[in-house]
Amino acid sequence: MIGHIGVNVPDLESARTYYDALMPLLGFEKHLDMADQFAFRPAGGKPGTYLFFYPALTQTPYSRHQTGLQHLAFMVKSRSAVRAAHDWAIGMECQILQKPRNFPEYPPPYYATFWLDPAGIMLEAVCHHDRP
Repeated sequence: MIGHIGVNVPDLESARTYYDALMPLLGFEKHLDMADQFAFRPAGGKPGTYLFFYPALTQTPYSRHQTGLQHLAFMVKSRSAVRAAHDWAIGMECQILQKPRNFPEYPPPYYATFWLDPAGIMLEAVCHHDRP
């Protein structure tokens, strides 16, 4: 199991505001909140990967098509949670890459939505169950 993932962002305060609102929808809670970093962990003491955010010290454009982070996928408990994440992303005026749907090219059941965060990082909410 991966212990944690660190993500550099171009604007730490903007990312803090964005992820403070998003992560509870995806089943995470605040773990660390400092001036130079913040982090989330799975809510309620559940096991899983922690996610840390740091300020990027080199301001270069991010691209999921270059070497490095391609995207972050968050497993949620139901298809309605996938749709809730999608609706939240629309409300935040994020660029939607894929609306919630089944993805038959992946092992079923695979119901997901994809969007870009303000830094251009691709995010995914996915449900591996047929639960509504």
